[in-house]
Amino acid sequence: MPNIRRTQHLGLIGMVLIAVAFAGLQLTAVTGRASPDTKNYLSYALSLSGDSREEAGRRAIAYSCASGQHASLSPVPWTNRKTVGESEESCVRRLNDSVAYWTRHGNTEGMTAPFANQRFMAIFEARPGYPLFLVPFVAVFGVTWGLWLAGLVVALAGSVCVLLTLRAAGASRRAGLAGQALFLALPTGTVAMNPLSDGLSLALGTAVVLGCVLLLRDRPRAGVALVAGGLVLMFFVRYSQALLLAAALAGVLVLRSGWLRLKQRPFTPVLRAAGLCAGLTVGIYAGAHLLGWPMGEDSAQDLLTHHYQRPDLPNPWPEFFVQEGVFWSAWLRRQAASPVLPVLLALSAWALLRRRSVVLPIALAAGAAGLLNQAGHPNLGQLYGFRLIVFLWLLPALAIPLLLDRPAREPSPVPAQPEEVGSGQRDGRVGVAQQSREGT
Repeated sequence: MPNIRRTQHLGLIGMVLIAVAFAGLQLTAVTGRASPDTKNYLSYALSLSGDSREEAGRRAIAYSCASGQHASLSPVPWTNRKTVGESEESCVRRLNDSVAYWTRHGNTEGMTAPFANQRFMAIFEARPGYPLFLVPFVAVFGVTWGLWLAGLVVALAGSVCVLLTLRAAGASRRAGLAGQALFLALPTGTVAMNPLSDGLSLALGTAVVLGCVLLLRDRPRAGVALVAGGLVLMFFVRYSQALLLAAALAGVLVLRSGWLRLKQRPFTPVLRAAGLCAGLTVGIYAGAHLLGWPMGEDSAQDLLTHHYQRPDLPNPWPEFFVQEGVFWSAWLRRQAASPVLPVLLALSAWALLRRRSVVLPIALAAGAAGLLNQAGHPNLGQLYGFRLIVFLWLLPALAIPLLLDRPAREPSPVPAQPEEVGSGQRDGRVGVAQQSREGT
């Protein structure tokens, strides 16, 4: 018992040290992270806090333009990449003029300030979860520190879920801590810190992943609560990503259950998890449709009409698929020039081949959800960023740490012979149990 407690204390200390180190590093950039969409979410949150729409817009503009002065001009994902030479005063004047223009042209309703036409702003109106999450942080700590602290909470929560996922799957303490550190060091940590809905969606996604692992480990109550609760909350944060994650999990788990059935291995927990994710996929799609939120064709028109500033295309899909080809060819060239992700994916593939863990098909589904999300937004402006494809980076964060553990050995089909140990005997089944523990 003392050894078990000591091990638990060591794991907790390691988790806290990683979190403290990450928080300390993030203090070097409390501001300068705002993107063009940050002001939309912030104005929504300030409206929920009690500000008038006009006051919320003014404060959001002030934060966005001040943040832009601290942002690097290089194509780094957490920067706002301000217009070269634009002063803070020019930025404020430009955005105030835009608000006045769109107010005159009919955008007079909603929680977000009228930074663009009403149809484009409806995209953010359909994501109330993130602004609602920001309200207590902004109310207590102010805009600058509130957004930073909200990002820190999101990033650390996601990292802890990754750690718990690996431990629930049977990985060692060192593998769990490595997963936590990888999540914070990879673009997953960067995106989680950004003042955008993508980070909160990612953190909730890690909770869903943890829930799926618990389901496959035959812990249905906690598993169902995390999967259903996580996806329902994701629905209000970023419903398109919730839909894709639920669909990817359902598809991968159905394939996994079919493979297990062919191998005459237990497949019922996997099939139940697939059914739950499939039901939630249908529910998310139906909910978004009933609420009248923008759907797939709206996203395609948004891309092809420059945020609805040009007339809609009668049939957007041929041009949309042309854009898909352009984007992915450029993306592949980008990966060849900077092959960090390909190397990590290669290590993940090695883990898939070398290790047997319930976390691997779940990680594969999460990565597929990231690819699908990026495919739904083939915007060359996102070529250097990670936020739309960020779920793909969950695959190495969950898979690579498994390489730190010894691969599990299959028990011999021939019963082991009892061997003498001191004055007694040890049955061969104990050796098999020991092998199983070594595999975790």
